[in-house]
Amino acid sequence: MTYHPKSDFMRVMIERGYLADCTDYQGLDEALSKGVVTAYIGYDATAKSLHVGHLLNIMMLRWLQKTGHQPITLMGGGTTKVGDPSFRSDERPLLGPEQIDANIRGMQQVFAKYLDYDRAEAPALMLNNAEWLDGLNYLEFLRDIGRHFSVNRMLSFESVKSRLDREQSLSFLEFNYMILQAYDFLELNRRYGCLLQMGGSDQWGNIINGIDLTRRVHEIYGLTSPLLTTSDGRKMGKSQGGAMWLNADMLSPYDFWQFWRNTTDADVGRFLKLYTELPLEECERLGALGGSEINAAKIILANEVTTLCHGADAAAAAEATAREVFEKGGIGDDLPRFDLSDIPLLPAEVVEAQEPGMYCAAASIFVGAKLAKSGKDAKRLISENGALVNDVPVKAAFPFIKADDLTDYVKLSAGKKRHALVKLA
Repeated sequence: MTYHPKSDFMRVMIERGYLADCTDYQGLDEALSKGVVTAYIGYDATAKSLHVGHLLNIMMLRWLQKTGHQPITLMGGGTTKVGDPSFRSDERPLLGPEQIDANIRGMQQVFAKYLDYDRAEAPALMLNNAEWLDGLNYLEFLRDIGRHFSVNRMLSFESVKSRLDREQSLSFLEFNYMILQAYDFLELNRRYGCLLQMGGSDQWGNIINGIDLTRRVHEIYGLTSPLLTTSDGRKMGKSQGGAMWLNADMLSPYDFWQFWRNTTDADVGRFLKLYTELPLEECERLGALGGSEINAAKIILANEVTTLCHGADAAAAAEATAREVFEKGGIGDDLPRFDLSDIPLLPAEVVEAQEPGMYCAAASIFVGAKLAKSGKDAKRLISENGALVNDVPVKAAFPFIKADDLTDYVKLSAGKKRHALVKLA
């Protein structure tokens, strides 16, 4: 990009790699230079926590506020009842109002760590689109809003075309999602003077719809971030253990820290720019390190990201535990802990030549400790000598753990990088 921005926010977006597309670079930059701009990102309440895949856009809202503008976190209490079909292979499961409200409460815990909702000037706003969507009169909505949308154009969006090409059809309920999201932008513009909607590049079609509708009232803008994959092609935010949640009750700060510590060498510099607030020059310096020196940069990345999400104490504790586990061979007090009570116990008689006592199926223990997704996954781990109890591999010929050994916490390891402390409750 050759455009040289005037505003601090656009400069950060371009220099640190947040920007994929914008409806009007120069117009938005001028608006940002003249005064406070209010911008929003919408989040449907499909789970009790946000995950690492959301973190890029949360950082965009944080930078927006740090450069003097007003962010809105829009909770999709209304749109979640429909479900965003963008680039999905099938329809989302429909959630009830109680589950949606519970999910919103869980998600709100994350935003308070990144945004200031209490500052005197341009405080962040936490809103819920159920406020205006739940009370819509369907016939009035079709007459006043629906008439502005071209079905032909909506069918041309890549997010819709990709679904129409699949066996799973696109329901009329889902098709309405684009209109409802466009209406969100109109309402936010009317109520709060919101001029900018941001989101991932998969939201480009939805953002364009909202702009086309709202531009009948005011000049507004859309901006998207790239959809990130790691240098080895994996979707950002996924790991062998599943989604990397941002809420501590769904993923321990240690596991969160370890996710960033395990970043591929080629991604370190890019992730430092996107997920931390370190100066650009320092990000580039750390990302250019080679050999064993890159490991120091990964620790800095893990500490910086974990400090933003869980606090400095959690980051320090995670680093100390990692050193204890990896460098000294210890157990590590900050490892995730699991008190298990529903693990099946098997009588020792089923296996010859074992001392008397009760034994637990090792595969069940590793699944219970979230070190394996399933019994099949755990058995594969055991067969490859990757399942360890206090650093000793579980024998494939006898894949059991003696119950007496689990009366206090023992360290389970899945390979060299994933660990947990487990005992029988």
